[in-house]
Amino acid sequence: MNNFEKWLELAERAEKELNDSGVFGRLEKTAFINQMRVMDAFREFQVSESHFCPTTGYGYDDRGRDTLEEIFARVFETEDAIVRHSIISGTQALCIGLFGILRPGDTMLSVTGKPYDTLDEVIGLRGEGMGSLRDYGVKYREIAMGDDGTVNIDEMSRILSEDDSIKMVYFQRSKGYAVRRTLSAQEIGLAAQAAHKIKPEVYTFVDNCYGEFCDEHEPTYYGADIAVGSLIKNAGGGMAETGGYIVGTKKAVELISYRLTTPGIGKEAGASLGQTKNMYKGLFYAPHTVCQSLKTAVFAAKLFEDLGYDIYPVAEEPRHDIIQTVTLGSEKAMLNFCAGIQSGSPVDSHVVPEAWAMPGYADPVVMAAGAFTSGASIELSADGPVKPPYTAYLQGGLTYESGKLGILLAAQKISEEN
Repeated sequence: MNNFEKWLELAERAEKELNDSGVFGRLEKTAFINQMRVMDAFREFQVSESHFCPTTGYGYDDRGRDTLEEIFARVFETEDAIVRHSIISGTQALCIGLFGILRPGDTMLSVTGKPYDTLDEVIGLRGEGMGSLRDYGVKYREIAMGDDGTVNIDEMSRILSEDDSIKMVYFQRSKGYAVRRTLSAQEIGLAAQAAHKIKPEVYTFVDNCYGEFCDEHEPTYYGADIAVGSLIKNAGGGMAETGGYIVGTKKAVELISYRLTTPGIGKEAGASLGQTKNMYKGLFYAPHTVCQSLKTAVFAAKLFEDLGYDIYPVAEEPRHDIIQTVTLGSEKAMLNFCAGIQSGSPVDSHVVPEAWAMPGYADPVVMAAGAFTSGASIELSADGPVKPPYTAYLQGGLTYESGKLGILLAAQKISEEN
C-alpha cells in the first residue's frame, strides 16, 4: 500500500470530527435501543437450541419457524410476520406482498415516486405478458415527492378521496437509484395515519429495505400496515444466507401468506431445512451490524466530502437507511471507485467489477460486492447505473474497521488513476 499513510491520516482526521460532533455516539445509542428490543423478544419467547432443529417435507408444526415469526412481529411491534428462507430476495418479498393484497380492478398508489427499478416488471411498467400486476388488471398511479423530500400528504389525501379503486398506498423508504431523502420510519407512519383517516380500509405498504434498525422503531410501530424486506440486507445481520420477511397486521399477513404458499394453507407449512439458526442469529446481530454499516457510511461521507466530491447525505445528517451516495462525475472515476471497494472486500478482492446488463434494471449497472453471501447488501458493496452524473450507491460493512479500509482503498484507487 504505497503512500497509504496519508490516507490513514485523512481517516484519523475524519473520525475525530465524527466523534467530536457526536455522530458515532448517536448511531450507537440507536443500536442499543434496538438491541434491547431484540433481546426482550428472545427472552419472552424462550429461545433454545430446540428452535434450531430442521424440518423437511411440508414442515408442519415447525416450532423454530413459528417462534421466529412471532419474534419478528414483536421486534417490529406489529401483529404477525412471515420469515422464510425460501423468499429469494427483497423484490420477491415485495412481489408476494403486492399480489397477496391487490385484486383485479384495484389501484396501487405509490406516494414516493416510481419504485425501485426491479419492480418495474412486477407492476407492469416494463415488459408485457410476464404476469405483472397490470396483466391481472391492477392499476398503478404515483405521486412525486415534495420539493422538500417529504410525502405530499395533501395530494395523497385528495387522490384517495376521489379514487375509490385505490386499495394500497405504497411507500419506498430508501432512495433506490435516486438522490433524495430517505424517509424516517415516523414520517412514513404519519403519512400512513393520514391515509387511514381518508380511507380506513386502505392498506399502507412499505418497502423497508435498507432501513431496518436505522431508527429506534420501524414504520409498523407508527401506523403502517405492512413492511417488507430482505434477510441479506439489514434484518439478516450478515448471518442469514438467504430469505425475506413480511410483517404487518394479522389480516394483511394472512392474505399475503396465501400468495406465499396456497389459499387455505398460508403460513402453516414450509420446511426450514436447517436455515432457521442463521435467521435467528441474523436478527440477534442486526442492530449491531446495521450500526457498523451506518458508521461506514458516515465515514465515507466525511472523507469524500473532504476530497471535494458531491455526497448525500452529509455525514452529520440523521440516517434512516444504510445507503450513502458519492457522485464521481465520470464513468472512469465510478468504475475506479467500485474497483477500490472490491479490492477491500474479503471475497473476490482480486476481481475488477465491470458494468453489465443486470436482470431487472433498465441501464447497465456496475456492482462491487465481494461478499460471503452473494448479493448481500449488508456487506460492503457499491453499485449504480453507469450513466451521468455517475453516482455510486454505497452500502453495508459487516464491521466498521473493514468498511473503513474499503473506503480508503476506493479513495486511493481514484487518486492513483486520476
